[in-house]
Amino acid sequence: MAKEQENEKQVLKARGNNRSQQPSSAEFREFMGSDWGPRPEPRSRAEVADYLPARHAALSKLFPGERLVIPAGETKTRSNDDDYRFRAHSAFAHMTGMGEEKEPGAVLVFNPLEEGGHEVTLYIYPRASRSSEEFYADSAHGEFWVGARPSLKDVQNETGIKTADVGTLKDALSKDLGQIQMRVVPQSSVEIEGLVEELRAQAGQTQNNAELDLELAQGLAEIRLRKDPWEIDQMRRAVEATRSGFDNIIASLPAAVAHTRGERVVEGAFFQRAREAGNGLGYETIAASGNHANTLHFQDNNGPVKDGDLILVDAGVELDSLYTADITRTLPVSGKFTADQAEVYQAVLDAANYALEIANKPGARFRDLHAAAMEVLADRLEKWGMLPGTAAESLAKDGPQWHRRWMPHGTSHHLGIDVHDCAAARREMYVDAKLEPGMIFTIEPGLYFRSDDLKVPEHFRGIGVRIEDDVLVTDHGVERISESIPRTIEGVENWMQEILGA
Repeated sequence: MAKEQENEKQVLKARGNNRSQQPSSAEFREFMGSDWGPRPEPRSRAEVADYLPARHAALSKLFPGERLVIPAGETKTRSNDDDYRFRAHSAFAHMTGMGEEKEPGAVLVFNPLEEGGHEVTLYIYPRASRSSEEFYADSAHGEFWVGARPSLKDVQNETGIKTADVGTLKDALSKDLGQIQMRVVPQSSVEIEGLVEELRAQAGQTQNNAELDLELAQGLAEIRLRKDPWEIDQMRRAVEATRSGFDNIIASLPAAVAHTRGERVVEGAFFQRAREAGNGLGYETIAASGNHANTLHFQDNNGPVKDGDLILVDAGVELDSLYTADITRTLPVSGKFTADQAEVYQAVLDAANYALEIANKPGARFRDLHAAAMEVLADRLEKWGMLPGTAAESLAKDGPQWHRRWMPHGTSHHLGIDVHDCAAARREMYVDAKLEPGMIFTIEPGLYFRSDDLKVPEHFRGIGVRIEDDVLVTDHGVERISESIPRTIEGVENWMQEILGA
């Protein structure tokens, strides 16, 4: 009975440790802490470290005299005491250069200086000594559980950023808070956002905090609209890794056709290369065969892959740096397009090419790319007799937009450390902005003819096509950095033949 009462009093949070049988004696701790060789050599200064001061200066200029708090975030529970793989908040990763699965709980702080500008400090969890219980008993930070962790000095050498113990963060954020304003990146860390809110309340900073924080998120996003040379190189590498993943997809198609859930075979083929070449997937892969391609965000990937169908695959490799490609190719499962498939495919390709042509014109704005693609698709839909009026009527300002029934999404989005990068940027800096060197974005028109859509000619029903490429604006025009991934009808068929043989 006493044992039952003891269990009832034990808090729920502590019950995950009930299965633990670790020794707790001082003798065992001393034994565990003795006779260990040297730790691995710390990593050398990262290449990205040379680009961080410019990023910091750009953010500092936007918020003079204010304290800025950029958390990495915490791990998230997947099931009971099992966590999802950690991925730092994108703003934190961009401002520290720390990708992969590094440093959950870390916080980057911009502290204003009297002479102007900011001192930037990275607060991280310090490495414990091997004589501590944490070394072998702490599943969150212990070296036995998560591997050898870097010291504060190691991280400072790697990133070029001053480091400090995260245990001192609260005092650092509290300092002079009644005299300066503090902002924190929203939706980044429940724990740190709660701490900031508590400190702001104590200092009487209670007005418009949500708006202030959104402005910080906006500034961080807009800084990423133009990529620096290191970021551009990462994006090129991500695209090449993604090309390798698509090669693997094509090689998997015979096995996919033979499997009852062939879409899963295709998804797995890409994931294998994504984990081999980088950190993993930039987003959940769409492997949509046949009519599934007409569900825009189809991620169940649980259907068959049939000879004679098209399979639409939207996938991207995320590198260790967290920069990701975003590519869509629509492939004929048999290796050859039918005449009807080719007709729809060519319409989409023509739309993509025209958007690319418009992007190359001096003074082009981001919104012009979508308008160009819609012009081509509306014209083709009119020729196929699918519009109740003319393409011009459909496209007119404040017009009925009939063509959008079959192309309901946007044609482009910025791309980088997020697959939909810079989403918090203002409209005038994004959709309405002129294209500038360093911008990287997608061009991805599509046509989606559902099998149950009676407005579609019968011979086109069930066909879904999207072609998506990644594009860089340079000083000399735009460059399709996914050039190496075939996209013309002949190019796709030859590519598949090279891998599959015929």
